[in-house]
Amino acid sequence: MLIPQSTLRTFAKNVFLAIGCSQEHAKLAADVLIKADLRGIDSHGVARLSGYVRLWEKQRINATPTIRIVHETATTATVDGDAGLGLVVAPFAMQIAIQKAEKYGSGWVAVRNSNHFGIAGYHALMAVEQDMIGYALTNASPLVAPTFSNERMLGTNPICYAFPAGKYPPVIVDMATSAAANGKLEIAQRKGIDVPEGWIQDKQGNAVTDPHSLKSGGSLLPLGSDRDHGSHKGFGLGSIVDILSGVLSGAAYGPWVPPFVAFLEPSANPPGQGIGHFVGAMRVDGFRPAQEFKDNLDNWIERFKSAETINPDQKVIIPGEPELEAETDRIKNGIPLVDTVINDLNELAVRFGMEGLKDKA
Repeated sequence: MLIPQSTLRTFAKNVFLAIGCSQEHAKLAADVLIKADLRGIDSHGVARLSGYVRLWEKQRINATPTIRIVHETATTATVDGDAGLGLVVAPFAMQIAIQKAEKYGSGWVAVRNSNHFGIAGYHALMAVEQDMIGYALTNASPLVAPTFSNERMLGTNPICYAFPAGKYPPVIVDMATSAAANGKLEIAQRKGIDVPEGWIQDKQGNAVTDPHSLKSGGSLLPLGSDRDHGSHKGFGLGSIVDILSGVLSGAAYGPWVPPFVAFLEPSANPPGQGIGHFVGAMRVDGFRPAQEFKDNLDNWIERFKSAETINPDQKVIIPGEPELEAETDRIKNGIPLVDTVINDLNELAVRFGMEGLKDKA
C-alpha cells in the first residue's frame, strides 16, 4: 500500500499528540520517523510507532520531558533527556552542538537518559544545512555478541557522518556497526523470508538464517560477521559508539542498555540512565573556506562515480545516493507500507479514535 508522506506525517504526529506530547515535540518526532521512511530506511520509520507507544504505556518514555544541560564547557555539553523520546532529545542536543560550532568551530554533545532516536542521518544532516560536518551516534538494546562470544553485549550502535557538498547532495555514511540492523530482521519477519548467512547466530554460536532466532537466545553479529572476515573491527566500532554514547554521557551501556521492546524489562541497577547518544558538528570553514571544500568534494564524488567497475552494468554508489533516490521517488509516489505495518497503525488509530490509513489510490 502506498501512503502519501503528508498523510503519514499527520498520522504519526496525531499519535504522539495522543500520548501527551506537545505540538512542537509531536511534529518533530513525526518528522524524524517520516524522514526514515522517505529515505527507504523502513525499519526506523512508522513501523516503530507502536513500539514507542508501548514504551510510553510502560512509563519508560516521558511524553513531556524537561530536557536540560547538566554539564557544559565552551565546546562540549552533556544533556539529560528526562526519559523523553530520542526523536526529540537528539535534535535538541544537535542544535546545541551547532550553536557551539557556530561560535567556536566545533561542538560536541553527549546525551543520557534518552530513548531510541530514529535514524542517525536525520540528526547529522541538521549540521550539513549549516555548512558543517555532522556526526551522530547512539547505543542501543544489547543484541550483538562480541567476536568469539554468544552473549549479547552491544547494540547495533549506528554511526553517521554527513558532509556538505556543492552541486551534489551531501555525502552521508549512516550505518549500523553490526552485520545488519535489527530492523532488517524485523522486515524479514514481516515478509516471512530468511536473512543472509552471517547476520545472526544461535545460542550455540552457529550461523543461522531464521530472522526469528533472536527470540530463542540468538544474537546479531558484529560488522564482518566472524573473525576471519573482520568482525573484530565491527566489534571495535560498536565499542566506540557505546563508550561515547553511554560511558561518556552517564547513560547505560553494554548489556545494561534498556531494550526497545516493551515486554522486556530493563536490567536492574544499571550503571547509567537510559539510552545514550553522542552528536557533533564541525564548521567546514574552521579548516578551509567552505566553498573550496565543497568544490573538492564535488570533484571527489565525480572521480569515484567514474571509477572503472567490474561489471559494466554496475556503478559505484556514493554513500547517501540510494536514500536520496528513495526519497525523491517516495515524495512523488508515496511511502510503501506492508500489510502488517498498516494493520499495526490502524490498531493505533482505533485505540486513539483517529482515522485509519487508506491506500493512496
